[in-house]
Amino acid sequence: MSLFGKKKSPKEDTTKITKDHERSSKINKHLATFVLHAFVYEVVAKRFLPKVHKWLHNRMTTNKVLGVIPARYNSTRFPGKPLADLCGNPMIWHTYTNAKKSNCFDELVVATDDERIAECVRDFGGKVVMTSESCNNGTERCLEVLQHLGEKNYDIVVNVQGDEPFIESEHVEKVVDCIRSGIEAGDASVVMGTLARPANLNDSEDVTNVNNVKVVLDKTNNALYFSRAMIPYNKRGKYDPKVSFCLFVDFSHWHVARLCLFLTLGLLSPTLKCLYWRKLGIYAYRASFLNTYVNEMPQSLLQKQEDLEQNKVIEAGYKIKVGLVEKAVHGVDTPEQLRHLNGMLKTKKGIYI
Repeated sequence: MSLFGKKKSPKEDTTKITKDHERSSKINKHLATFVLHAFVYEVVAKRFLPKVHKWLHNRMTTNKVLGVIPARYNSTRFPGKPLADLCGNPMIWHTYTNAKKSNCFDELVVATDDERIAECVRDFGGKVVMTSESCNNGTERCLEVLQHLGEKNYDIVVNVQGDEPFIESEHVEKVVDCIRSGIEAGDASVVMGTLARPANLNDSEDVTNVNNVKVVLDKTNNALYFSRAMIPYNKRGKYDPKVSFCLFVDFSHWHVARLCLFLTLGLLSPTLKCLYWRKLGIYAYRASFLNTYVNEMPQSLLQKQEDLEQNKVIEAGYKIKVGLVEKAVHGVDTPEQLRHLNGMLKTKKGIYI
């Protein structure tokens, strides 16, 4: 007997070590199970299942969607642009192929008045509708295609810009949802949809340049106004990047599983809110509204002042729903932009703006 109590035998020490090891193993197993469950939640429940739900929803819905890619050969800034080479294929091939990846189109066609473009599209297996040379813009070509295929056969028409070779299927689906949600909610005032991305924080030209169209929104993401000016404006009269963006985290969605992933895998990102939104070039229309928009709706004061056709829709009391995306791919307006884009792709630099 020692002064400090009974001395433990080697057998007792071994038993204690074994129990400690078992307890540690159980803790590690529980932790591994916990992290696995968190990973499954983040990857499957948050990322995979919504896509499956959207795919099933698109299949089950009765709304018929027509996609139109207007393509004009005689562009002032870039003649022959749809046939220009981009990574070994014509630009129109890229636009058509990437737009086709969307599951929401019941029909996708190229609308052109040029036989060279039509022949190119037919060669790679695409569908073409020849339109009149008198069409002033892509919207009028969309209407001609709709009338050719039957106005009563479609509920939604999407105008996919021919010079957006890397259009993303998620963007197409989001702009279709702008109209589809209005139809399903019975809101007849939602007649158009478009997309917007946050303005570039490090580039004031993204906000102040008059060639970049900005949009301000209401609380339900309906467009209040489109402008070439910096909107919303401020009393300083200058673009201030310090107030243009703010990152916030909605703690109502933070539970232990996501927090665990955030700490261990870095998969959790805060939600982005911004003050300045840049409008993108894709549009969706209610099929029943397209003829009204093109032929029956006169030019408005704000449309002529800004040289932005969509403003006449808002002035007439209709709604334009805006889908928000985090980023957008490069469009092509000039030969210089095409050379720049080809160079970026050859050096494997990003194509997002």
